[in-house]
Amino acid sequence: MRLTIFGSGYVGLVTGVCLAEVGNSVMCVDVDQRKIDMLKRGESPIYEPGLDELLKKNLEAGRIKFTTDPAEGVNHGLFQFIAVGTPPDEDGSADLKYVLAVAEAIGQNMSEYRIVVTKSTVPVGTADKVKARIDETLRARGVNIEFDVVSNPEFLKEGAAINDFMKPDRIIVGTDNPRTAELLKVLYDPFTRNRERMIVMDVRSSELTKYAANAMLATKISFMNELANLAERMGADIEKVRVGIGSDPRIGYHFIYPGCGYGGSCFPKDVQALSRSAREHDFDMILLNAVEQVNARQKSVLFEKINRYFQGKLDGLTIALWGLAFKPNTDDMREAPSRTLMEALWKAGAKVRAYDPVARNEARRIYGDRPDLELVTTAADALRGADALAIVTEWQEFRSPDFDSIRASLKNPVIFDGRNIYDPAFVKRFGLKYYAIGRGESLL
Repeated sequence: MRLTIFGSGYVGLVTGVCLAEVGNSVMCVDVDQRKIDMLKRGESPIYEPGLDELLKKNLEAGRIKFTTDPAEGVNHGLFQFIAVGTPPDEDGSADLKYVLAVAEAIGQNMSEYRIVVTKSTVPVGTADKVKARIDETLRARGVNIEFDVVSNPEFLKEGAAINDFMKPDRIIVGTDNPRTAELLKVLYDPFTRNRERMIVMDVRSSELTKYAANAMLATKISFMNELANLAERMGADIEKVRVGIGSDPRIGYHFIYPGCGYGGSCFPKDVQALSRSAREHDFDMILLNAVEQVNARQKSVLFEKINRYFQGKLDGLTIALWGLAFKPNTDDMREAPSRTLMEALWKAGAKVRAYDPVARNEARRIYGDRPDLELVTTAADALRGADALAIVTEWQEFRSPDFDSIRASLKNPVIFDGRNIYDPAFVKRFGLKYYAIGRGESLL
């Protein structure tokens, strides 16, 4: 099949290379000439395990192409995927200007039937707006061309996106046209060989499903963080509580890991946008508002522990930081807890010496060169001469460190673990003080 994808960011690029991998002819359109030039050379602008290899392979095979020309893209594909960004507006709602700009470009350039697919995470009712914009543009051209607008939200986890696309849990399709549903079924058949995973529903239900999924997962995280803070005050161990409740199949173990808050491009934005959408329909989502408030507070917990340990005297200290990305296997630092921690430390006069396996360049892009931030190339380099160690991302290489070396490298033998990686009793055997989230000695 021939398909076009508008937007070559995280969702668009992963979608493009995966659809090309099963034999489709894919054209990706983006307004960023620098990004398109990189992609034409086989260089991915984002870090995602397995993406570089698939990009180069399909580029060499001629199954994926890149352009800045929207007319070329519209003429190329029966399917027109919209995978551009929907950044939060000032009021927290999703900004649809890029989505609607693509809709207009499709209307301006289409000459025959097209299936327009909204892949971006968008508020309920967006497909109607896309359809209206294309209709309006076609009328201005004085032409009448048939098209359909379909909702097909993505469910990709950063760090596991390739596997998520190639082996999906479910494929949600929102359409009222049986013919369009059948065409999408054919497109996705290579990914559903062992069992049917495509769920067809009306467009608005499909749009809400994506927001509902992310809001549910964010709620689980915030609830566990609330429990963790309570457990710490009560002298209970939240990790034992987690195992106890996770063994109930009605609850399960997914997304019940306490920590220093969630981040990334999805959960914060989507929780905020869904809450805003609810207010537009005269409904106050009290629970969802609390989820957001809990997460904002949780991102400050690690700093509060560090500040209390040093009795508010952080000026001139150097804190070693392990992890910058909001989660492992990505370089994404959007809404990352590391940013909240670093900015609080800087405000208190402390310096940060940080290590992350892949997010150093992203940190440099965000913060530039500044005297109170040193970005190093190994975990050991971050430790040397630092006053304490803080862990904010649970990268695999941090899970079994040399604790004797940590103790010898730090001026103060103390670890602040925002991801509960270690067993408190085990760490203390090495003469290290250990403060985690909801377990062991409390600093709250």
